[in-house]
Amino acid sequence: MIADPKLDRLDFRILAQLQRNGRMTNVDLADAVGLSPSPCLARVKRLEKANYITGYGAHIALAKLGSTLTVFTQITLKDHRTSDFSRFEQRARGVSEIIECHLVSGGYDYLVKFLTRDVAHYQEVMEAILEGDFGIEKYFSFIVIKSPIVKRHDPIETIFEDRMR
Repeated sequence: MIADPKLDRLDFRILAQLQRNGRMTNVDLADAVGLSPSPCLARVKRLEKANYITGYGAHIALAKLGSTLTVFTQITLKDHRTSDFSRFEQRARGVSEIIECHLVSGGYDYLVKFLTRDVAHYQEVMEAILEGDFGIEKYFSFIVIKSPIVKRHDPIETIFEDRMR
């Protein structure tokens, strides 16, 4: 097994730039991070190979496509054995309307983010989940009215600022 490469400040800068604009040219990326294009491309390829970069994609303006409903749901499982968590997670992966699922500490087990057409669609999804033996004891739903802040990138520069100097 090959160890992951040790990242330096230039690697962190590359990651920060690419998560903001994955379509930027290698020349623009190299200029933004202070490298020449050839070594910059070699670093990007190395970061991709080591799975620091796991993919590239487009951000879609869903509101232009039609109405959607975002719902955050707190889920508590009936039982708390390792197999119960595994069963829930495996089954949740098969629900296309689940776009995020987080195992959390506190008063419930999972915080799940759903994206559906409307309330009726969300209710259909939840009924199917409850009938699907996911092991759920109870759930509480929170419908999103407005999302004034949605960031499409992680704050790499802030979290890892000591490694970017």
